[in-house]
Amino acid sequence: MKKTSTKIKGLFIVHGIRFNDNRGYFREIFKEKILKQLNLKFWCMSKSKRGVLRGLHLQLKSTQAKFISVIKGRITDVVVDLRPKSLTFGKHYKIELSEKNCKSLFIPAGFAHGFYALEKENIIFYGNSNYRSKNSETGLLWNDKDLKIKWPRGKKIISKKDMSNLSFSDFKKKIKFKIK
Repeated sequence: MKKTSTKIKGLFIVHGIRFNDNRGYFREIFKEKILKQLNLKFWCMSKSKRGVLRGLHLQLKSTQAKFISVIKGRITDVVVDLRPKSLTFGKHYKIELSEKNCKSLFIPAGFAHGFYALEKENIIFYGNSNYRSKNSETGLLWNDKDLKIKWPRGKKIISKKDMSNLSFSDFKKKIKFKIK
């Protein structure tokens, strides 16, 4: 198992290990010694069918670092750096995470996160550094022209809540938050 840095400070890919045999496989997803800075206290899972686009989500007051791993299926995972003093503020990073490639993504607090489901059935496992706080939730529009995210082609199934997320321009004007 190893950790690879990305072009965005603090954002890491974790390359898991999978051991296959005639029974199936055993997969290592996380080792504390690889990401010592993690203090994950809230774990959750989502299941999405092909075409579901979730995001771009973040919490303003109870900011969360996240560890994302795909247990079944394949997704295009996207994060946007919203840390006010970051040199990559407003920039996005995109990666394919899948059951087969055994990659996971560590996302520091202060990022918006979303994904697009590519397979018939996709199960995503999340470790979070903070609990969900409904009153702290907001999001960015998945297709905001200023973010220049090239999502995979295909039908998009998007919740009403995500369709009403903020534009990046409105986010910059109206929102102020501190990253812990």
